[in-house]
Amino acid sequence: MARSITKRNRCSRGHQNPSSRKKSHSCTYLGHRNYSLYINRVLKEVVPERGISSRTFDIMNTLINNIFERISMHASSLMYFRNRRTLTPEDIQKAVYLLLPKKLAKYAVAFGSEAVQRYVHS
Repeated sequence: MARSITKRNRCSRGHQNPSSRKKSHSCTYLGHRNYSLYINRVLKEVVPERGISSRTFDIMNTLINNIFERISMHASSLMYFRNRRTLTPEDIQKAVYLLLPKKLAKYAVAFGSEAVQRYVHS
């Protein structure tokens, strides 16, 4: 009996318990993506001679994940209020118009629609 208890508490091959491992600063929490590669590509397109610090990458990544989560929550609630079970592009566009300022929402929807069209036709 005592042997099975100690065996359960021990990790295999002498590794630390996953909950006691130190998490790295740059990793994101579960379920969220890391957009630092895309942030760097856009930065190099806009201002090729400039760089960006890792702290700023983390802030931008958090901002993008936050906006994505808010848009998806609003879009799913719009889908729910319309008694639908499928998330449509119109739900996402309406959520963007609700969350972002007028001109920014207009550009976001225009560029998003263009990107979807390029993806579909490629």
